[in-house]
Amino acid sequence: MLRQAETVAPTDSTVLIQGETGTGKELVARAIHNLSNRRERTFVKVNCAAIPTGLLESELFGHERGAFTGAIARKIGRFELAHGGTLFLDEVGDISLELQPKLLRVLQEQEFERLGSTRTIRVDVRVVAATNRDLARMVAEREFRSDLYYRLNVFPLLMPPLRDRHEDIPQLVRYLAQKYARRMNKRIESIPAETLDALTRYHWPGNVRELENLIERAVILSAGPALRVPLAELKPPAEAATEALVTLEAAERQHILRALEETNWVLGGPRGAATRLGMKRTTLQSRMSKLKITRPA
Repeated sequence: MLRQAETVAPTDSTVLIQGETGTGKELVARAIHNLSNRRERTFVKVNCAAIPTGLLESELFGHERGAFTGAIARKIGRFELAHGGTLFLDEVGDISLELQPKLLRVLQEQEFERLGSTRTIRVDVRVVAATNRDLARMVAEREFRSDLYYRLNVFPLLMPPLRDRHEDIPQLVRYLAQKYARRMNKRIESIPAETLDALTRYHWPGNVRELENLIERAVILSAGPALRVPLAELKPPAEAATEALVTLEAAERQHILRALEETNWVLGGPRGAATRLGMKRTTLQSRMSKLKITRPA
């Protein structure tokens, strides 16, 4: 996936990044910008889900003074701010149907008007969009415009969860360690091999967000040039594992008891409990013994 990002970065093509929450979609968007010819210009981010629908148009395209109640001064929109650079539209699937035609126009024509103005503004912006929603399904259900979807989906990047791309973890760890070292004015020059191995083997239920939080704590805790990661935090809670095993055992016991009651506790034969459960009579007897299932007196 990172190689695909490196391939598309030097172009000006629109990129659509899709994946679960916390999989690092913004990190990839920033990497695409930093590897592009626009790296010296601005990277502007907009979280489309965090801005109320009524304000998103003004946020993206700007407005003139008096365009609506409360518009006491001219506002420059994100597309203008990103001129010459990259605009990252996070959670693009949350943009309303009413606003989608205007977004489609600026993607196709690189021009728009501020709210309350008739003057057309031309921009040179590379758009990278991201979403955790299934846009293809939304198109089928008429919740998202098909023409906008195809315009965004020029170069799709699917972000698998971190647990499915262990090969990316060492590179992400190095990047995040340097990011937070610069922010905290520290020098991180090495990462122990056993640390990288442990981080690579972990299942990361919180995806890249969990990894980033851990590396930030590690940089804080590291007194010397070697990154010291609190690996003890990666162990899953013992209580949760025990609870899952007990629940599974209880479910199996209840399933067997139901089959026995429905067959009047007859184990063998074509209408017996073993046949209903899809197992041999001896296997059923073994499971009953292990689960301490006995016929009531």
